Amino acid sequence: MILGLCLSMSGIVLAQDDIKKFPACKYCGMDREKFVHSRVLVEYDDGSAEGTCSIHCKAIELALKIDKTPKAIWVGDMSTKKLIDAEKASWTMGGSKPGVMTKRAKWAFEKKEDAEKFIKENGGETATFDVAMKAVYEDMYADTKMIRERRKMRKIEKK
Repeated sequence: MILGLCLSMSGIVLAQDDIKKFPACKYCGMDREKFVHSRVLVEYDDGSAEGTCSIHCKAIELALKIDKTPKAIWVGDMSTKKLIDAEKASWTMGGSKPGVMTKRAKWAFEKKEDAEKFIKENGGETATFDVAMKAVYEDMYADTKMIRERRKMRKIEKK
């Protein structure tokens, strides 16, 4: 019981300090503080952790680290910006608000009412974490292509 409490507390401390510990997404380089509302943090059962800018980049990591088991996954609440349990969150997909690293936005909310309000204002639909993750993988090719094209255009504009 004490060990479980200590592990739980270590996760809370990690979650409170995630931006300092992981300031940039290791997959795309984006500033996680700038994307505090979409950031994702995972703690693995071996005690390691990693922060990303979005559920898109977290999906890349989870696929690359297939032999590591997530112990906890936190995501930024779109409304409050605080980290919340990704699996317990109320998710939205789609709508008019552009997503982070994706054409089909996926946003997490701690409160179901906030998700419903967001959908009324921006469109989209409700989802669970599993549905949102499945959509991330379904969207991966098109989203990766979109990201490459945007980065190519930025390089051209800088010249």
